[in-house]
Amino acid sequence: MTAVWATLDEYPEERAGEFRAVIDALVDELPEGSPLGLFEQACAWDSTGHSGKAVPLYREALARGLSELSRHKGRRARIQLASSLRNTGLAEEGVELLTPELDAPSDELDDAVRATLALCLSSLGRDREGLSLVLGALAPHLPRYQRSMANYARALVEP
Repeated sequence: MTAVWATLDEYPEERAGEFRAVIDALVDELPEGSPLGLFEQACAWDSTGHSGKAVPLYREALARGLSELSRHKGRRARIQLASSLRNTGLAEEGVELLTPELDAPSDELDDAVRATLALCLSSLGRDREGLSLVLGALAPHLPRYQRSMANYARALVEP
């Protein structure tokens, strides 16, 4: 699966169906209804510009226990589902889905959670909250001004 995903950029938009067919063929090797397979199919639809087709697959993968099989893929599915929900006009659902992730055990997806949540918030006209999340995520990566940026991020949303 990893090798196939590495070839995604070799499939222009007019060949996106071919890419999804390769993913589907690999998924067919898994047990029917596998949450891992549903996740990969959702990613394939999403990555080829079809958020609306990805949403039900992400939901089904999570409902079938993707997070129990792989905490990392479960978290990725929530991030990507929230993004797809935003793309299909359901940003509020994306906010509801990702807000609990702010308190989840930390991993390399923390910044992606915050960036996607910020986009969902912005789609709802809550730009200050979104900017606060993005600045808070960026601050630790700066060579200087970490404390200042973290304080500015908090000040955007504190009364």
